[in-house]
Amino acid sequence: MLPKLRVLSRIVEAGLVAVVRAENADQAKRIADACIEGGVAAIEITFTVPGAAQVIAELAKTYKAGEIILGAGTVLDAETARIAILAGAQYVVSPSLNLDTVRLCNRYQIPIMPGAATIKEIIESMEAGADIVKVFPGEALGPDFVKAVKGPLPQAPLMPTGGVSLDNVAQWIKAGCVAVGVGGNLTSGAKTGNYQAIVDTARQFIEKIKEARGSK
Repeated sequence: MLPKLRVLSRIVEAGLVAVVRAENADQAKRIADACIEGGVAAIEITFTVPGAAQVIAELAKTYKAGEIILGAGTVLDAETARIAILAGAQYVVSPSLNLDTVRLCNRYQIPIMPGAATIKEIIESMEAGADIVKVFPGEALGPDFVKAVKGPLPQAPLMPTGGVSLDNVAQWIKAGCVAVGVGGNLTSGAKTGNYQAIVDTARQFIEKIKEARGSK
């Protein structure tokens, strides 16, 4: 298990988290392989995936520490977070703030990223001990929301999930996001078995993130 600070720095350095909603462990592994080849630092297995904990456990056995940063998403409570951590999750993502989940993750020094959709929720998440605050739902809020938040809260570490595409990823980064979470816009090739499309799309996302950071 990588130390917490290294997990966070890897995610922020690459700037891209692949949000995976796979049908089974084999498909999740193939998506992970494609993500690694494309330069993605982190993948998030959501707990909407059937047998998500088993998928995480199998991926944790397959990849050496540091090959990929493996996380759990759609974690609604501390019980699920503990299951995910025991399975091998190196970070935890939630759609909203759950204080018990944050406390548990901080106890075990696992990065926690709760979701927030208002200034109040963002502040409460940071006060509770969130490492990164997930701006969610991203498609409803948009990059201008992040830009507005960064006025009074320049210190807020924000990562949108939902609605992030190749067309707007630069806007999110320039608005002040430390990273972005991308689901179907990155991994949709898996549905048709076109894993090369994931590799190519990941490379494009990472290139656009680098360009956006360089021109901020």
